Amino acid sequence: MHDFKVASGRSNIELATKVAGHLGIELTETNIRNFNDGEIWAKFEDNVRGVDLFLIQSTFAPSDNLMELLILIDAAKRASAKRITAVIPYYGYARQDRKDQPRVSVTAKLIANLLTRAGADRVITIDLHSSQIQGFFDIPLDHLYASPVLLRAIRKLNLDNIVVASPDVGGVKTARSYSQRINGDLVLVDKRRPEHNVAEIMSIIGEVKDKNVLIVDDMIDTGSTFVKCAEALKVKGALEIYGVTVHPVFSGTALDRIEKCEAVEKVFVTDTIPLKRLSDKIEVISVGELLAEAIIRTHDNRSISSLFEIER
Repeated sequence: MHDFKVASGRSNIELATKVAGHLGIELTETNIRNFNDGEIWAKFEDNVRGVDLFLIQSTFAPSDNLMELLILIDAAKRASAKRITAVIPYYGYARQDRKDQPRVSVTAKLIANLLTRAGADRVITIDLHSSQIQGFFDIPLDHLYASPVLLRAIRKLNLDNIVVASPDVGGVKTARSYSQRINGDLVLVDKRRPEHNVAEIMSIIGEVKDKNVLIVDDMIDTGSTFVKCAEALKVKGALEIYGVTVHPVFSGTALDRIEKCEAVEKVFVTDTIPLKRLSDKIEVISVGELLAEAIIRTHDNRSISSLFEIER
């Protein structure tokens, strides 16, 4: 019998249920509702005094998901939980991780401060937008990678003559780790952003003609970059093109864009963010077992380096 408890907000209850299932426990019951004006109210229906408590909540838009997590942390703190670990499969507001122009906020640091101030003792998250965010926390943070889970699905394709493409310079390290694991070459797609959520493909560095291509990125937001990258690779003579992304943000018409893109065979994603709807071109790979193992090891104060060390 486990002597810890796992609770969840409303942002990704399906993933939280899978995690609890892998742990062989039931989710601790919470009562969360909104007042008529939208204000969030939360209560733990079970006793959490002296408990090692794990709160699962992704903080994708809207900001209510983040606010809900902060309220749950505060409620647990006031209910005398012994230790509170915020399990955040998708860490939102992470793209603003540096002051790259005057008079802007570094929201990735702001959120780290809010979580700490609310009362979180530890954070577990998956594939941060940039590794430097780990340094924004004054509490322990375990940074897991979904690559072992996704690589298992990719290997089942049994693709020969494969290359791994990174859609931007920032993703080269991740793409290189995938290419090494599947013994493929690395290709860089050079792009520029004239404005937010707008990407223009400038050039492709590497050979893709008569090769199968795996486009690797940490997230797909509007789908514009991903689709343009796939189309550019197809023009250069690529054969089958697959996508691998951890966080399916899929804002606006992203799903429609991907479905209409004839260059793309399939996109593998995880369930850190629930899909708005199912699609034949999207295959969801669960990270429930990965998070469950991280929770057990964290509770037992055992090393989880084998889990968060990216596959190389």
